Amino acid sequence: MNRLGANPLLILFLVLCVVPLTTLGQLDRTKWGSFEVDYANPRKMEIGGIIISGARILDPNALTLLTGLRVGDEIDIPGIKISNAIKNLWKQGLFSDIEVKVNRVEGRKIFLEFFITEQPRLSRFQINGVSKSEADDIREDIKLFREKIVTDNLKITTKTKIRSYFVQKGFYNTAVEIVTKNDSAYANHVVLIINVDKKKKVKIDNIYIHGNTELSDGKIRKTMKETKEQSRFRPLENLPRLGKDVFLATFSPDRDSLLNVVRRYKYDNINLMIFKSSKFIRSQYNTDKAAILDYYKELGYRDAKIIEDSVTATSNKGLRIDLVVEEGNRYYFRDIEWVGNTKYETSVLKGILGIEKGDVYNTKLLDERLFMNPTGLDISSKYMDDGYLFFQVNPVERQVVGDSIDLEIQIQEGTQARINRISISGNTKTNEHVIRREIRTKPGELFSRSDIMRTQQELTLLGFLDPEQMDVVPIPDPVNGTVDIQYKVGEKPSDQVELSGGFGGGRLLGTLGLTFNNFSLRNLFNGSAWRPLPSGDGQRLSIRGQTSGAIFNSINLSFTEPWLGGKRPNALTISTYYTLQTNGQRRTARDTEGNQIDNPAFQSLDILGFTVGLGRRLTWPDDNFQLYVEGSYQYYDVNQWPAFQGFNNGFANNIFSRIVLTRSSIDDPNFPKSGSRISLSAQLTPPYSWFNDIDYATATQQERFKFVEYHKWKFTAAWYNNFVSKFVVYAKVGFGGLFEYSRFVGTAPFERFYLGGSGLTGFNLDAREIIALRGYDDGSLSPVTGAPFVTRYTAEIRYPFANNPSAMVYGLLFAEMGNTWQSLDQFSPFNNYRSGGFGVRVFLPMFGLLGLDWGYRFDDVPTVPFMERSQLHFTIGANLGEL
Repeated sequence: MNRLGANPLLILFLVLCVVPLTTLGQLDRTKWGSFEVDYANPRKMEIGGIIISGARILDPNALTLLTGLRVGDEIDIPGIKISNAIKNLWKQGLFSDIEVKVNRVEGRKIFLEFFITEQPRLSRFQINGVSKSEADDIREDIKLFREKIVTDNLKITTKTKIRSYFVQKGFYNTAVEIVTKNDSAYANHVVLIINVDKKKKVKIDNIYIHGNTELSDGKIRKTMKETKEQSRFRPLENLPRLGKDVFLATFSPDRDSLLNVVRRYKYDNINLMIFKSSKFIRSQYNTDKAAILDYYKELGYRDAKIIEDSVTATSNKGLRIDLVVEEGNRYYFRDIEWVGNTKYETSVLKGILGIEKGDVYNTKLLDERLFMNPTGLDISSKYMDDGYLFFQVNPVERQVVGDSIDLEIQIQEGTQARINRISISGNTKTNEHVIRREIRTKPGELFSRSDIMRTQQELTLLGFLDPEQMDVVPIPDPVNGTVDIQYKVGEKPSDQVELSGGFGGGRLLGTLGLTFNNFSLRNLFNGSAWRPLPSGDGQRLSIRGQTSGAIFNSINLSFTEPWLGGKRPNALTISTYYTLQTNGQRRTARDTEGNQIDNPAFQSLDILGFTVGLGRRLTWPDDNFQLYVEGSYQYYDVNQWPAFQGFNNGFANNIFSRIVLTRSSIDDPNFPKSGSRISLSAQLTPPYSWFNDIDYATATQQERFKFVEYHKWKFTAAWYNNFVSKFVVYAKVGFGGLFEYSRFVGTAPFERFYLGGSGLTGFNLDAREIIALRGYDDGSLSPVTGAPFVTRYTAEIRYPFANNPSAMVYGLLFAEMGNTWQSLDQFSPFNNYRSGGFGVRVFLPMFGLLGLDWGYRFDDVPTVPFMERSQLHFTIGANLGEL
């Protein structure tokens, strides 16, 4: 018991009340070092000096300036200027700790001392848990370097970038840890050890669609181009089945079309995903959600929306996506009214729009027909191709009645604009006149959008301008009714070097070839224009030499001027070549008495040729047509050469003209994605047998073939279709025939077709035409003396892995078939040898197009019983033979 009898609770209450009262007067005062600070009554002091302590690398004078304080300034103690000085230093991100104290006081002068701790700097870093190529990519992304200041924010940013890099590759659960260690070799420096645990790649297990009644789950998933479910099978196991079906669909008239086969493989329960993975990327997922709504709108469901979606982890470490769709009602076009059109009658515009009352309300189709129709004419093109640059069209929904929508199309035609000035920029190598002559928009003419688009296509087809850098900028002047057009271009490498060694015709062959695709002949003797060669005039110069020692030697020189005279696109080509082939024996030998004589075992073939050709663009039936006319002379000196049927000794003259009519609408010379190329050629010699007095029944082979006579015809047609995503379908057919003028003369021993293999012999033989058919030996599908008649059919599905000016790479699946015949009576276009396989193409500007294919033959060749069932083929050039 307490002797005073006091209540303990009362005593505690008195203590709690009295203590604050005794200390209240001290709260507005404190000690700042030895300096007393009165918060209630700040003192005005003059800064007598500023000292920076703790700086190891940074300059103390520079840091003093950063504080914003100057010696002699009058400040309040305490006051806002001290606080601002600390904030100014913190903002630099250079320090991990800042403290300010009073060093000393002399009267009214106060000396401040800032104690700083610098942030550590990076000495080096290492990345663990990734491959070398991945580490190289990460280094470029995170941009860490020696002496970089290491902060918590830097480490967080680095983690985020590394994780994002692997998430993009499908490693959704990637974990990144950054360990900081002091570097004992350098003061205040650290080493960052970045440990990456990619974990397993996360696939999308399932995509579930909810709320859809009008569209099936499969159709909705199909619209998601980048977000795919994990494949239920191993794709490579299905390649043989795909190849067989593609082959049969392409070449058998009673089977499905090629596109139907592709659609079946892509969209049915078999999910062919050779190039498309099932990784989850958020940005692509958002794009695919928008694509779903766009697809609904194409079908008339303009109010469709995704009201909810979720991405959750599954038990097998995959992802599950749930999409809840609200489809809404389906709408139809009702009345369409045109307002503001004076140039064209409403009936004309209705015909272009092509939308009738009762059609599904497809806003995508409406926009295409109004603004930009990739497959035909649209309203904007109709006006803009006639100079109406300032034309505007605006579709307005006037009213909605039930499931029908009335539309009012408001047109503001404006005035016609004429082209005032054409400017060109970005051409660092090509002379301006080379670009300007390809431009179809001319000053003084009415503006035309189609002329601009065609100009872009023509500039791309030159081969030395980069289509990715090409841009057209119209600069309109509504006041004067004119427009300036600026063409922005970019150069790309186009010259090619061919340096190779390999086997051709059973021989080791070396090749050196140079091709200059933007040459300038007029500057040949202008020393200042050699950089390293005279260039910029768009001419083509090619020099090619080949040798295999005594067996084979060849040299070829050609020159092309694409604009002969400079005013019209008439291309002049001049070429000459010489080839010598032997059996390796010496020309001379010694008899038994030691005398030098002609070697009876020596065999040889000499060919000397000259060609002059002229090509021009046509404007009828349309301006995609080109006509090429050529005159050639070839001289053959044949010495016991066994390759020709009915002619192995003597000389022959081959004088012919060639006429080639071509229509080409392809969009890119290196990797066409759309368009076609159709060609018909005729190669004709004079019909000597019609007017000479030779009796061919008794004529010697020299008399028969002193002047070779024949007429040779070829037809080829190729189509390109970018049918889905980046996939391109390529299909080609080719027919060739070598005909005689007289049955008494017979078929010419030259200009025959040799089918089979890669089409890459390595050298030009005896004017033979070598045509590839992958999966078979070289020349195995024709007689050793060649065949007069040939067919070849090719189908490919191509996919670009990289498509840029410095290197273009694409993979392909192919199916093809072909055959040769000795006479027209035997000709049977559907009796062919078939093959299929896959390959890759690499285009390098300096070397051209290089290819590697694996081909599998489906048929046996009776004349070659031990041929391998599959073959690897290496190719150079875009065309596997001219057919």
